[in-house]
Amino acid sequence: MILSQFKLEGKIALVTGATHGLGMAMAKALGEAGATLVINGHSSQEKIDKALEAYRGHGIKVTGYRFDVTSREEVAEYIARIEEEVGPIDILVNNAGIIKRIPITEMQLEEWEEVIRTDLTSPFLMSQAVVKGMIRRGGGKIINICSMMSELGRNTVSAYAAAKGGLKMLTRNMATEWARHNIQVNGIGPGYFATSQTAPLRVAGNAFHEFILNRTPAGRWGEPDELGGAAVFLASAASNFVNGQILYVDGGILATIGKPMGE
Repeated sequence: MILSQFKLEGKIALVTGATHGLGMAMAKALGEAGATLVINGHSSQEKIDKALEAYRGHGIKVTGYRFDVTSREEVAEYIARIEEEVGPIDILVNNAGIIKRIPITEMQLEEWEEVIRTDLTSPFLMSQAVVKGMIRRGGGKIINICSMMSELGRNTVSAYAAAKGGLKMLTRNMATEWARHNIQVNGIGPGYFATSQTAPLRVAGNAFHEFILNRTPAGRWGEPDELGGAAVFLASAASNFVNGQILYVDGGILATIGKPMGE
């Protein structure tokens, strides 16, 4: 009986930025749990088409739409289009995001604003557009992809940390406002994962690679598929009384101050 609560058959899940990386891993898990998948991308239609082919190779029912999640007009247009062409959105995963590694003293205002707009404003716009239907239908799930930078600072990522810290609090405020409508809003905070983007770092002797191995109690990078369980849990009936929480999937980094080299 408990396993049935994790099933997503009959649900439609929209995942932004799901053409690659961790977004694709989480979206794939939702599809494998039975959800009809809708993915968003912005860079190119070719990238969306390639991602759709990969999902369908796993037997997942999926549709893709190319639009800018930072544009109020495009968000409104495409949410309406998705609900007309695919069906009502039951699950929204706000995953699209960017990072710019620039010292504060060197960051241009335009660069700051681009990160804030993508990582914080777009979840606001997407959630605002989708939740209206969820309220009418009496329920829904929204998952905001936060970060360990929702809790910690690091050199050169001020805009990203500010956005992800803000997203943590936006998640809690959304939960506060919409819980009475049977809508659960939670976040996932990934740690450091073995993706194509981190591949150049994950080599023996690389200082950052050694730092991650030493800093993470699990002693390794996460595998992208290890985010799937958190995504399915927060998207499913199993989390119906979980609201306003951030689930960190980080191998224990946030639980410790670390250990000396060689301990």
